[in-house]
Parts: sequence; C-alpha cells; structure tokens
Amino acid sequence: MRMLFKDADYNLNKLTEDINVGVIGLPDIQRPFVWKDTQVRDLFDSMYRGYPVGYLLFWENGHQEHTRTIGDRTEQRRPPRFLIVDGQQRLTSIFAVIKGREVVRENYEKERIIIAFNPLTEKFEIPDASTPNNPEYIQDISKVWSTTNISRFITEYTDKLREAREIKNEEEDKIASAIGELHGLLHFPFSALEIDASASEEEVAEIFVRINSKGKQLKETDFILTLMSVFWDDGRMQLENFARKAKAPSEDRATPFNYVFQPNPDQMLRVAVGLGFKRGRMKYAYSILRGKDLQTEEFSDERRIQQFEILKEAQEKTLNLNNWHEFLKALKEAGYTRASLISSDYNIMYSYVLYLIGKYDFGMDNSALRKLTARWFYFSSLTGRYTSSAETQMEEDLNAIEKGRSLMGAVTLGETVLGGETLEMILNKIINTEITPDYWGITLPTSGLVSAAARNPATFAYYAALNILGARVLFSNLTTIQLMESGVRERRSALERHHLFPKKYLERIGVDDRTEINQVANYALVEWGDNNKISDNKPSEYLPEYVGRFSSEENKQMYYWHALPEGWEQMEFPKFLEERRKRMASVIRDAFDKLK
Repeated sequence: MRMLFKDADYNLNKLTEDINVGVIGLPDIQRPFVWKDTQVRDLFDSMYRGYPVGYLLFWENGHQEHTRTIGDRTEQRRPPRFLIVDGQQRLTSIFAVIKGREVVRENYEKERIIIAFNPLTEKFEIPDASTPNNPEYIQDISKVWSTTNISRFITEYTDKLREAREIKNEEEDKIASAIGELHGLLHFPFSALEIDASASEEEVAEIFVRINSKGKQLKETDFILTLMSVFWDDGRMQLENFARKAKAPSEDRATPFNYVFQPNPDQMLRVAVGLGFKRGRMKYAYSILRGKDLQTEEFSDERRIQQFEILKEAQEKTLNLNNWHEFLKALKEAGYTRASLISSDYNIMYSYVLYLIGKYDFGMDNSALRKLTARWFYFSSLTGRYTSSAETQMEEDLNAIEKGRSLMGAVTLGETVLGGETLEMILNKIINTEITPDYWGITLPTSGLVSAAARNPATFAYYAALNILGARVLFSNLTTIQLMESGVRERRSALERHHLFPKKYLERIGVDDRTEINQVANYALVEWGDNNKISDNKPSEYLPEYVGRFSSEENKQMYYWHALPEGWEQMEFPKFLEERRKRMASVIRDAFDKLK
C-alpha cells in the first residue's frame, strides 16, 4: 500500500518558531484571507480551555518554487521544508497574535489582530471603545509572549490594576494563575499529518478538496480555485484582483467598481465557467478542469491543459472592463439602478454570462445585445428565475441556447452564427413560455404581489418599472431614478416607502394583520419629508393637500405610475389592495414591453 502521509506531533511554540524561521511555509494553493477577529478570539479561548482545535495537514516540500511565508515576513534564507495544505487560517491567525505580526485582510490591507484578555473573568474579547478604559484587561495578549519575564509582566499588570482599585488576595492569586495559563499556551499540542514529497500537486489539491468536503462544506467554486492555485495561479490572482478593485472607486484609473454589484472571485469564476464551458453546475466544471472526460470518466493531463486554455480565454473576456461596464449599463436600462433592488446575485452573474455569449458566440450588435440583456434581466428578476436551484436552472438555459444554435444545421463563421436561431429568438421563446397573458392578469396580482416580504422580486420589478417609465416620485416633481441613483450617501435616504394607509390609522379601524398592513400594495415611494409630514393621518385627510400641488393631467399621470385607483382614499382597505395590485401588474407589464 502506498502511504502518502505520516503522523507528527507539534506544540504551539514549535509551530510558531518553525513558521518564523521558515521551516513551515505557505504554498500557492489557498487565498491569503484570514479569519475574522471573532474567530481568532474563539480559537484562543478554545485552546485556553483545553479544547481540541483540529488537525493540521502539511506537505513535505519537493516543489520549492511558488511558496510564500506567513505574516509580514518577506525574507527567508531557504525554501520551507513543509507547506501548509490544511490549517492555514488557524496557523496564520495564531502566528500573527503570538508574534504580533500583521495579516492580509480580505481587502488586501495589512493590519494587526488585537485580542484582549481579562485574567479575573478569563474571557477573551475583541477590544472596543470601552476596553481601554477597563484596567482589568490585558489590552493585547501578544505582549504576554513578547515579554522576556512573565513574572515581571504579572507584577506590572497587578500594580497597574491596584492603582485603579483595591485587589483582594484571592484576586491576585487568580491573576497570576490566569496569565500563567495564557503564557503556557505555547505548550498546547497539535496533531499533524505530513504528506510525502512524492505526492504530486494534483494529489495534494485533491487531498485538500476531499478533507475540506468532510468538515466545513466548501462550494464547488472553492474546489476550482484550488485547482487554479496549482495549475494557473495567475488566473486565480486575476479574479482576486478584480474583486478587490470592485470594492472601491479609483480616481486615476478604470476599475470594475460600481454601486450595484461588487462581485467576489467565486462569482466571476462562475461567469467564466458559464461562458467557456456552457455549464451552470460547478461540479461539472471542476471535473472538466481536472481533465475528466464526462462520457468515459477517464482523466487526461492533455485534456486538463486544453480545458484550462478554454478557461483562460473565457476569463479574459469575463474580466474585460469594457464588457463588464457595458453589461452594467444593461442593468440600468432594466431599471435596476442600485444594489437594494437586486434580489439575487445569481441573476446578475448568469445574465452576464448570456451577455458574453451574445457578444462572442452570436456576434450581436452592442445596442441590440444590451437591450436583450436588459429584457432578460428584468424577466428573470421579476419571476425569481435564479432564486432557488439556480445552477440547475442555468444549466437548462445554457442547454436551450446550445440547442437553438444547432437548429437547421447552424454553422459558425468567425464569431457569427449562421443558420440557427438567434439568441433573441431563443431567450424570447423562454420568456413567452413563462410570461403569458394569464401571468399579467392573474398570477402576478394574486401571487407575486401578494407579499409583505422586504425583498420581494415582484416589488423590486415594480420599482424598476418606475425607473424605466421615467416616473416621478409620488407627490413630487423629482423622478424615482433621480432619488434612487446610487453614488450619493446621505445620513437618511431621500426616498422612503410610505404606507398609503398608515399603520396607526389601520390599527385604529381594527386592521391588525401585519401581513395585510405591510403588503407591498400598501407602499408607495415618497420623499422623506412628505412621509414624515403625512405621519398617521388617514388618506382622505392628507391626500387633498398633495394632489393640490399638481394639475389634473399631472395627477392622472401620477395615479397611473403609482397604480392608484380613482377614489382610492375612500376605498375599503382589502378592496384597495386588490385593485392596486392589478394596476401595479399593469405598470410592470408596460415597462417590460418597453424593453422589446
């Protein structure tokens, strides 16, 4: 039997020293993100209490290139003997605290992990505004291990606490015991499995995937990123750099940043996989990138190389800033102008896949493609197409597109498809199957809009419709899109959801069902000042003042945009909800028709 590992025992002091001198290093197999401070706090608490904190997996380094150290140490006299395969987050965090080193955060900024400790309560805390004012806390436990004399450290702590208050004898004993226990964590035991240097990079990647799939459930995209770390590390870094730059604007260069969607590396990888392999299910993509033939189930290094070349080409198109921002224009054209209107990130990712397919596989004109993408995004947002079983649904949609391309003996000339169905024909066929006349007249007003949920796709589609139609905010001369447009950050939103029949008023007349009171049909978008002024007044009392601001034609138009029946202020509440839902559905339909 070929054994690729052996058992090894460590203590915390040996681990941190081996890391410090470079005996243990970090391979380019994982992303450089560390835990949240709360996770680090809990880890130290577990060790302090004597709880097990899991095993470690090391790889004896027969591949001495492509390695890096932990923390902020950049110099290393010799290649590390062992590389960390599993346990990187724990060891990075422990090393950073014990040695007082900086770590790289998710935003790629360097900072210290600060953990405080109260010897009297034996509690670990993340320091907040109150912690420095409490003399019972050791403000930074790194100082416990940086001292050369722990007895003197205990004495200095006790003297400082005594300046603040009287200390009882039993408290002094407890302080000495607790700080001693904390310092003694250097002897905390760790179990490790050391993988033999003869193991290949692919075997190590596979071991990493299998081990992690047994505990914390990783996503298939994590597995693919692991493979990328081994076989195309530049590609993984491209994804991470794109995601990092998407988080904040830049004054001097073009970036992926926008106010609607800031993707993570996994999400952009999903787009590249959809474009390159026409796959929605990531498990298939993982197998493909390992070089597996999905028909014969055989693996081939040559096939793996070929598939990575496909991924490289697709990812280049996915991360192209011109493509990305042209796609984002389609979301704006669909009325989705800010992040709060997005009910599903999958919808953004998969709509981007279809945009790229339209551009590169169908050779569509950009203007027509943007219009089609906007229409598809609006449709899939409204219907919640990718809200549940998103991967399965996308797999079906991609299959439908490939089937449509192959009809009537379609052939590809350059990047233009000849003879098959156009992308517009394929997508409209799907849309028309889902969106029937009955959908507008029955399904949407009696199901989709019957909701009190804060994040209801149909509600967001209605707000997007107002943007598409150029609607003004209720009782205002400003348009919804003017007040919805992101970019301006105020302490209080200029646009608020107003109960047309105020909650307190409804309660006064005996309506106490929250699902009725907070139904989407009872909300309208108004300016903050108007919402505040209306307060709890009944509609027939506050409405005359506001309709008096406008002409009869302006009020008629406003009633249309905001789906208000004539004489709504005098209606029984249940009847009002029913009638308004019908009109909201009609407004959504009108907006959707404008995207043809």
